[in-house]
Amino acid sequence: MGPLLAGQRTSSRTRPLPRCPWPTFDDPLYLQYHDEEWGVPVHDDRRIYELLVLEAFQAGLSWRTVLHKRPAFRKAFAGFDPHRVARFTARDVHRLLQDAGIIRNRQKIHAAVANARRFLEVQREFGTFARYMWSWVGHRPIQHRLRGLTDYPTYTDEAVGWAKDLKRRGFTFLGPTVVYAHMQAAGMVNDHTITCFRHRAVARLLGS
Repeated sequence: MGPLLAGQRTSSRTRPLPRCPWPTFDDPLYLQYHDEEWGVPVHDDRRIYELLVLEAFQAGLSWRTVLHKRPAFRKAFAGFDPHRVARFTARDVHRLLQDAGIIRNRQKIHAAVANARRFLEVQREFGTFARYMWSWVGHRPIQHRLRGLTDYPTYTDEAVGWAKDLKRRGFTFLGPTVVYAHMQAAGMVNDHTITCFRHRAVARLLGS
């Protein structure tokens, strides 16, 4: 059984759970993502690649848009298997450009394919991409104590450093802002506000 959604109550006397200020409360899918996924630490390489692809496609758009297209992205990008995506050809790129279910941006599509190849190079060097990724926060999530929307940083020193290294390795569409959004989603930082019911739960989950 998953966490409660906005408007649901444990009894007639309890109030809806307090949440971060950014989820759209009239969108059950968005709330489910906030309640069950966002900020939970990710160590599975395929899930990490999925988040990197989706965050790159989000650049300049809303996460809500990407989230609702996620099933179509999963189908279009071979279940987010970096080994399969790395073998995509020009024919696959053409297919993706005709897929109305995803965001049809040629540069971002090319980046997803090229980044899959770079992703595999990192795996070969470090054993897993997760091991490389988590080294940028000392293998332990950063615990922030945010109170409202104005407290959210656009990026941090860790994001800047990691983005620079990704660029050096040949990754594209992964600048500091996109990288920090990935860090938030993948649980490298706990950016649930301190009044959100998930802040303490995620902090416990991360072992802090």
